[in-house]
Amino acid sequence: MSQDRLIKLINKSTGTTYFTSKNKKLVTKKIELKKFDKKLRKRVVFKEAKK
Repeated sequence: MSQDRLIKLINKSTGTTYFTSKNKKLVTKKIELKKFDKKLRKRVVFKEAKK
């Protein structure tokens, strides 16, 4: 994955982060994805944050 296309997803409650990419031409809003949180041991919403 190219480093300049990476975006940071963060869970506010635990501070856990994921890195992923998005198509900036098609997706203009901040994204929210449901990912697995290791600290909570369940799937929670991760929101896009500043890098």
